[in-house]
Amino acid sequence: MRLYPDRRAERVDVIARDLAVLIALAILAKIGLEVHDAVDNLAVLGQGVETAGNAVAGGFDSAADAVDGTPLVGDSLGDALRGAGGGTGGEVADLGRGGEDAAHRLANLLGILMFALPASLLLLWAVPPRVAQIRRLNAASRALEELTPERRRLVAMRAAFSLPYGVLLRYTPDPLGDLEAGRYDALVAAELEQSGLRPP
Repeated sequence: MRLYPDRRAERVDVIARDLAVLIALAILAKIGLEVHDAVDNLAVLGQGVETAGNAVAGGFDSAADAVDGTPLVGDSLGDALRGAGGGTGGEVADLGRGGEDAAHRLANLLGILMFALPASLLLLWAVPPRVAQIRRLNAASRALEELTPERRRLVAMRAAFSLPYGVLLRYTPDPLGDLEAGRYDALVAAELEQSGLRPP
């Protein structure tokens, strides 16, 4: 299976384009990671809220522990303080945990989107033409594998009749004269090279 043309200039060009696509994918992955990390750092806000909520609840618990032993109202007052701490500080801590989780989820989503959307567009732009080129190259390689004298004549005719004159004139000053006179080498070379194959 041929992945790259035989001609050096074309091969270098195709390899350079393939490498450019891989480098672009790596850059997009790096951008996605940077966006993820930047948004993920916002989770510190939720952690701060959670810490503050736990501190409030802890303060109420400490106050409840302090009044627990007080005669008559100690146990009731301690329970009330614990309930107040759980109601205010606990809710704030839960809110902080929720904010932290939401920041992590948003970081994951944005990181994936920042990579996946442009990478998908890049691959949709780059891969189908590349696959078509590989198919053409392999089809030409199979079709032009054995060049008997009669096939050389047919390949020369194909070149003379299908390639643009500007291309043909790079190989021979008189393409139709060569075909008429049975000089097929330049025309066969033109067809092979335009198909991405190296002339024998």
